[in-house]
Amino acid sequence: MLYDRWRQIAHANPNETAIHETATGRQWSFKQLADEAERDGDSSGPIIFPQGIAGDFVLGVLRAWRRGSVVCPLEMGQVAPTIENVPRGIVHLKMTSATTGLPQLVAFKAEQLAADAENIVATMGLRPDWLNLGVISLAHSYGFSNLVLPLLLHGIPLILVKAPLPEAVRRAAASAQHITLAAVPAMWRAWHQADAIPPNTRLAISAGAPLPLALEQEVFTKRALKIHNFYGASECGGIAYDRSSGPRTDAAFVGMPMNQVALSIAVDGCLMVRSRAVAESYLHKMDARLQPGCFQTSDLAELADGKVFLRGRANDQINVAGRKISPESIERTLLKHPQVQECLVFGIPSRDSDRTEEIVAVLVGSVKEDTLRQFALESIPAWQLPRHWWFVETLQVNPRGKVSRKDWQQKFLSRP
Repeated sequence: MLYDRWRQIAHANPNETAIHETATGRQWSFKQLADEAERDGDSSGPIIFPQGIAGDFVLGVLRAWRRGSVVCPLEMGQVAPTIENVPRGIVHLKMTSATTGLPQLVAFKAEQLAADAENIVATMGLRPDWLNLGVISLAHSYGFSNLVLPLLLHGIPLILVKAPLPEAVRRAAASAQHITLAAVPAMWRAWHQADAIPPNTRLAISAGAPLPLALEQEVFTKRALKIHNFYGASECGGIAYDRSSGPRTDAAFVGMPMNQVALSIAVDGCLMVRSRAVAESYLHKMDARLQPGCFQTSDLAELADGKVFLRGRANDQINVAGRKISPESIERTLLKHPQVQECLVFGIPSRDSDRTEEIVAVLVGSVKEDTLRQFALESIPAWQLPRHWWFVETLQVNPRGKVSRKDWQQKFLSRP
């Protein structure tokens, strides 16, 4: 199914540029890419593990589709897992981001991958004349669904940039008249501060982490460029997208449901996603939260007037003396201070057994603790105020490009 669709795309656009690697200067037209895909490369077998931000990643995917192999993308340097007995009909394995626990493999059929790409292209309005500038990981669910699948199943060309350095992005964007730029908040901040957001960006997308309101508003004010917040999950692809033309005013608002995606709230308050793009299952693991066509997230949510508002994660809530609070709600308060650039909140075990947990805030910014404490008390009750304040240069991400509460909690607890 997938390879047949690719051949139709290649046949319809034979001489158009499909991929341009800016680091090496290599280019493939759709015909050249199709011809190379017909020749076997270095890797073969029942499962292939493409890596890197390069044309070879795409060729690996195409050759796997042609041979009927399973695709399991990996980050650069990531060790390939041992995988046996993949169920019949499974063509793709995604590794979850491990923001809340150990990574798992999610199994997809061809029609589920195709449905996710169709939803994304239709909802976001991706266009072949607005070339995708690829700076995010192709192995991550976000990059695979927003860059690789639109190229192979919808004919949207791809410019690949090996590293998201401001000057590299600016040079790469200059090779096209119009571009679509999908990135994560940390990249948008770095490009904005370096005055390097390409002026020919026609569509700007941010996912992978919450997009700070202040950053979204600053970019819009200075450049008249709306950064569209995108929310999804490895298990089901795109969930919601902010289609509005102006900056958001509520950080909890993440967008409206994607095309062909139906949302509801489960009895425990978590968001339920129904669509043709939902994965078949976790590999070799039964989980009632993931069924064909239906996935229950761990995100506490509210649906109002066709909009999706996230209220935190059910398994991230902090228990302070029997009262529970979502770390996201504290983060939103602290991020309202103009000198706070990034913020992450989590709980740690309290030495006082009556308190259960204590709140920690990790911050990037130039504000003093006392000032921030008083600022926060204007909006939240004293029991929600962090007991520990840790100022850092940057909030480092894990290998999957995510800011992990679990990782930062371990870093905090292991400090001298």
